[in-house]
Amino acid sequence: MQYISTRGGISPISFSKAVMMGLATDGGLLLPRNIPRIGAETFASWQDLTYTELAFEIMSRFVDDIPSSDLRDLIKRSYSTFTNAEITPLVHHGDLHILELFHGPTLAFKDIALQFLGNLFEYLLEQDNGSLNILGATSGDTGSAAIYGVRGKQRINIFILHPHKRISPVQEKQMTTVTDANVFNIAVEGTFDDGQKIVKDIFSDIEFKERYQLGAVNSINWARILAQVVYYVYSSLHVIKHEGDKAMDFAVPTGNFGDIFAGYIAKLLLPEGTIRRLFLATNTNDILCRFVQNGDYSKAEVQSTSSPSMDIQAASNFERYLYYLLDKDGERTASAMEEFSEKGLLELGNHCDHIQRDFGAIAATEAELADTIANFHKEYNYLLDPHTAIAVFAGLQKQQKNIPMICLATAHPAKFGETVKAATGIEPDIPEAIKNIFDKESRCEIMTADQELIKNYIRTHAS
Repeated sequence: MQYISTRGGISPISFSKAVMMGLATDGGLLLPRNIPRIGAETFASWQDLTYTELAFEIMSRFVDDIPSSDLRDLIKRSYSTFTNAEITPLVHHGDLHILELFHGPTLAFKDIALQFLGNLFEYLLEQDNGSLNILGATSGDTGSAAIYGVRGKQRINIFILHPHKRISPVQEKQMTTVTDANVFNIAVEGTFDDGQKIVKDIFSDIEFKERYQLGAVNSINWARILAQVVYYVYSSLHVIKHEGDKAMDFAVPTGNFGDIFAGYIAKLLLPEGTIRRLFLATNTNDILCRFVQNGDYSKAEVQSTSSPSMDIQAASNFERYLYYLLDKDGERTASAMEEFSEKGLLELGNHCDHIQRDFGAIAATEAELADTIANFHKEYNYLLDPHTAIAVFAGLQKQQKNIPMICLATAHPAKFGETVKAATGIEPDIPEAIKNIFDKESRCEIMTADQELIKNYIRTHAS
């Protein structure tokens, strides 16, 4: 399997090189040259596989430069840290299927990719006797999941930027209370988009990137998307087993377009018609919703909400889908992204028919989010975190008769206990993973959103 850039400026590379490169050296994002299509017979044969067995079957179709025995071991070790034997269990409430993605060490869906990526980085560095300085920005959950994925690992340092005081207290504490010597937390005075721009600009400085051996842990790293494809396939198999061979829809809370893009890859991978549509669910930071509904991909001011992981106005994975939308034309993709960088907008209304064959979209207000949490708990005695509530809101609005709707539950409600309690009057049970977290020592640097300051910090602390 060869990997190429969305901007067409690099020669094809292997999976392992794509993982270590992170962001392509031409500024684009890496993708497989081709997406294999699984036949109906093969798909049916996966019905009774465990999660880790299924992960191997899927990943091995995209990874051909790691021995099968080693890949199996990496997958097995990555999911041994999860508290549910199914890894991503599906629960059923009313007409909805809720795909629980929060049974990893930091109680968020990012663990599913980042436990794997942390082990993968360590494996590849051992093969080459190398070292790595991971740089990433987070809107909430990526940072803690990435930190937990590599804390204490040899040959790796990790630098994570988060928007100061714009994430939940639990999210902040999960990151800043990890005081291993290889972990560096930076609170940027600004929004997530400010931090993400700094990270992308630093990666675009090829000399700096190579000198300090920078690696990407954000969803710009293809390995993260690949790991997330697995749970779309796993849940599809579950629904088919219990409801028969029919098409299904997904409601996906997303701000960075990474999780829903993994669903798009799953749609291309599985037998045609298995996944019907992917419904993009977001909060009042609705750039992606406007894109799907009318082709308007334009920045607006970031609004702080109770679902902070989606408080984003420039989705870092959007470029991957744009590449497909523009007929896999790297020059057109590069030109479009340059235009967006300069003007803050892209007018893609003439592509709406194409976009809406794959996606639907809906944005929830704060009031609609709170009502969804309250009503769902009242009816089913089940607590939703605010991000999951937005997916459920979308699922309830968009569900069609006789078409199963799978809503992605991306975080445990205890991570956003204040919001959940305000909506329901109930304090979520606190899992062991975050008990007493507020009593632990924290370590974090507060810095202005200045690229040179961040670079100097990396120069001082990088291995």
